[in-house]
Amino acid sequence: MKRLLDREEIERGVAALAREVTAEFGDQPITVVGVLTGCLMLVADLVRHLEMPVELGFVTASSYRGTTESGDLLLKLDDLPDLTGRQVLVVDDIFDSGKTLAAVKQSLLARGPSDVKTAALLIKRGRQVVAERPDFVAFEIPDEFVVGYGLDYRDRFRNLPFVAALEPQDLRDLAPRGA
Repeated sequence: MKRLLDREEIERGVAALAREVTAEFGDQPITVVGVLTGCLMLVADLVRHLEMPVELGFVTASSYRGTTESGDLLLKLDDLPDLTGRQVLVVDDIFDSGKTLAAVKQSLLARGPSDVKTAALLIKRGRQVVAERPDFVAFEIPDEFVVGYGLDYRDRFRNLPFVAALEPQDLRDLAPRGA
């Protein structure tokens, strides 16, 4: 495993992200919608830095399901508050192809908010297949499969306080038996 961001770098990046969000929204109330499950660490840390009233909601989006290659996107939007007329900030752990954030944003826009902005902890260089980028990004990283600070591989490594890239040997060691 190769460390890309340590705990202190992440803390500084999240604080800077919060300053940008606060500058954008001022003291207007916002609804932060986290994209589960990878967003948990980021949302928890980010909302502690925000200065405006914050309402929380979550969506579930899954496309990896145990591999390093994305597949069909599954969205679950059942646990959202009423977004009608609200300022919404969608928070995701990583902007890779961009398909997840684009799909979540489109689904939320259909619920009548006044505006939807997007934020991601990480953006992977060169992987985007959608034109739109997040409104707020803490870090740009190389095109590597990363874990830690909420990101996982086969539901492992979410609890790491840093972000690391899995190297080919790590993936071989972690592959299911018989694969």
